[in-house]
Parts: sequence; structure tokens; C-alpha cells
Amino acid sequence: MTIDTTTRVPDDGPLDDVAAHWSRGSVTSLIQRSAAAIVLVVVVLLGVVLFGSKFASTANFANLAVSSSFLAIVAIGMTFVIISGGIDLSVGSMYALAAVLAAYGSQWGSFVGIALPLVVCGALGLVQGTLIGRLGMPPFIITLAGLLFARGLAFKVSDNGNKTYLIGEDRWMKVLGQGRWFGVGIPVVIALVVFAAGSVLLNRTRFGQSVFAIGGSEEAANLMGLRVARVKMLLYALTGALSGLAGMLVASRSSSGLSTIGGGLELEAIAAVVIGGTLLTGGAGGLTGTMVGVLLLGVIQNLINQVGTLRSFHQQVVSGLFLVVVVTAQTIVGRREQS
Repeated sequence: MTIDTTTRVPDDGPLDDVAAHWSRGSVTSLIQRSAAAIVLVVVVLLGVVLFGSKFASTANFANLAVSSSFLAIVAIGMTFVIISGGIDLSVGSMYALAAVLAAYGSQWGSFVGIALPLVVCGALGLVQGTLIGRLGMPPFIITLAGLLFARGLAFKVSDNGNKTYLIGEDRWMKVLGQGRWFGVGIPVVIALVVFAAGSVLLNRTRFGQSVFAIGGSEEAANLMGLRVARVKMLLYALTGALSGLAGMLVASRSSSGLSTIGGGLELEAIAAVVIGGTLLTGGAGGLTGTMVGVLLLGVIQNLINQVGTLRSFHQQVVSGLFLVVVVTAQTIVGRREQS
């Protein structure tokens, strides 16, 4: 059986992108997909000019990479879901739940502390995917319910937020969040591995083709004989597991599990995905753009921190403006290509 992937925008690399888009005469689409990278370069250069070595230092870039790695892992899962035409609002609460479970489970050793958040968050994602895929329920409503459930469970485990579980001197739990590999933070290495594996899964497998096909037209995907329900179940299970991984890493990094973290993380992940060029309507996008979007949001936050007098909500204002501009550009490009 051959799967029609005409709605897919490949993510095979810069040279392949240029050749493909020039051959289709879609120069405007190529510019749109490259816009986030161009803005990232401009913002970084602006940071170098304004703050010099204070911004462009190895230590600052290392901290920026580590702090961005947690959002990157969550955003990778979100990219899969959005390309399929869905949405997942539960990732922020899953992230908090995973942090609490990681610290709680570490009482019984590293294996439990690492496995417990991955299994629980993956299972919750699978339940959401089953309701969405098998029963045809709206992703927005189901994942909103998942957001409330996961956050409530996190508060339950932490005694309504009054009890903070600490990660002791367990070697493996400490290494995952605080260790380095050839000078690079372990969370960054894990995020890069997830990115590489996700890119192969999305662009080089039958599953990835199915994700693009479902996002392009779910009705057509059903007519082609694709197992749409199964793909959706796996997608939300993947997103839940990745949120669990990110939450476990942040707990390891901070040596504690707090039920209050992750508020608004789902919106940051969606913003990074959309800023990176993935269409909210589904059927087109890629992980490279998502990583650029994550770095762009991270650099903006870092520059705001460099100023010192500005507050964190300025980063949210800037991110919102970027999101409006990108979605507007996507709409304009889409109308031009259809005409």
C-alpha cells in the first residue's frame, strides 16, 4: 500500500529544502520556514552587540542550552501531535507530575525514580489517545481534562503541595540532571538524542508518513486504510512519555520534585512548534524548526534576564507577538499557494 504524503513538508535538511521548494516555485513557503532561524541569528547578534561577553560567554550559552533542553523535549512530542492535526494541553501538568513522581520514586532507587514518571505519564497519554482516537473525542477537551487530572494527581502525591520530595545522593539520578558529557550537560545530550530519534521516526518511517497523512486529511487517511486510531493513541502516549522524561530531568536537576512547576509550559511548547513553522492546521512541519523555535524563546528569555530590570512577563509578551506574526505569515502563505 502506498501512502500519499503530498501534504507533507519534508524536514530533510537545508539543501533538500531549497531544491524541493524551488522546484515547486514555492519561494514564499521557503522564506516562511526559514524566518525563525533568521530571527534567531538576528537576536543572537543583537545580544552580542548589547551585552558583549556577558551574553556571548561559554558559561551563559551552556546554561541557555540546559534550560532550553527541558522545553525542547516536550516540544518535540508536541510537534508530532500538531502535525497530526491535534493538540495536547496536558504536557505542563504531566511535566509537574513527572517531577513529583521522580523525586518520590527515588526513595526506592534510581530505576524507580526514572521509570515511574515515564510509565505513568506515558500511560496517561495513552488513555488520552485512546479517547481521542477510538472514541473520536475532541483533543482540546480531552487534554484539558488531562491537564486538570495530572495537576491534581501531582498535588495529591505531594500532599497538596505541602510536601516536597528530595532526591538524595543517588548517583544516577544526580548524573542525569546535573552531570556533563564531554563538557555538555546531560539534559542537552538527551534532548539531542530525542531530536535525532524523533527526526528519523517522523521523516523516515511509515509511522511518520501516517502522521503527516492524518494531519493533511484524516478522511483521506481512513480511505487509504491507515490505522488512524492506533497512530493517535501512540502519538499521545509518546507526548506523555516525553513530558515525563523532561519532568524527571528537571527534578534531577533541582534535586526536588515540585507540583507547582510547568504552569504554561504547554503554551510555550505550542509557541515553539508554531514559531518553528509547523502549521496548527496539521499536515506540515518538522522538528528542526521546533528546535529553532525553542532556542529563540530561550534566547529572548536570556536577554531579558541580562537586562535585569525587566520582569519575566516581558518574555511572554514577546513570545505572544512572535506567535501572532508567525500564524499571520502562515495564513498569508497558505492563501497565496492555494490561489
